[in-house]
Amino acid sequence: MTTRAEFLDRVRREMGKTRGLFPAESAPRLARPQEAADAVRRQLVERWPHALDRFKTEFERIAGVFHRVSRLDEVPAVLARIAAERGVREIIAWDPAALGWDARAALEPHGLAVRLAPAGGDEADRRRHRDDAARAPLGLTGVDWALAETGTLILASGPGRPRSTSLLPETHVAVFGPSALLETLEQVGMMLEARHADPALAGSGGAINFITGPSRTADIELTLTRGVHGPKEVHVVFVDGPGGAA
Repeated sequence: MTTRAEFLDRVRREMGKTRGLFPAESAPRLARPQEAADAVRRQLVERWPHALDRFKTEFERIAGVFHRVSRLDEVPAVLARIAAERGVREIIAWDPAALGWDARAALEPHGLAVRLAPAGGDEADRRRHRDDAARAPLGLTGVDWALAETGTLILASGPGRPRSTSLLPETHVAVFGPSALLETLEQVGMMLEARHADPALAGSGGAINFITGPSRTADIELTLTRGVHGPKEVHVVFVDGPGGAA
């Protein structure tokens, strides 16, 4: 039986046969992360339409479904249509404070039953929400950022916004507006650094999920299956007007 030392020695010998394309090095930490994040936001005030075009292209390339509306009050009709097309009558959603609007009040007139994530609560409340999310066919969330260069949704978990809402239902729908758009992964890093440096936000989320399209899994014969480890479908509803950013 090969020992750990022998295995690592073999890896070192194989890696030593060829030179790397470039030396590995750590990126320098930002000295003033909040200033860097504010600069990115100022740039995106004018550049967000270009970022949105790129996001839509990349998101649809990975089998995401893109919807766009002018105002937040148009979102419930889009969600009702998505639900009707899939025969869905029940939705699990973030808490209104986390989502930025009250999904229950907006969607119940469309005949949809909405279960909301607990804003705080104890472990029993959180476990109940996970069970509800596992049974719900559709999960509704906002996003923290939407990364244009890969069509990726970035969601930080926290009170009223558990990750189970986006990961357990078969269909995930995320609603966001221009202020969530970022162009590059480097900009995402700046935002995360600024978040970490803010005492009010640092450590406020248990996990940060990068969601790039529906769940995909391939077996040893490379047979691709969707929905094994996450949603089979991922939709976004982009809101141009005020209230679009959750």
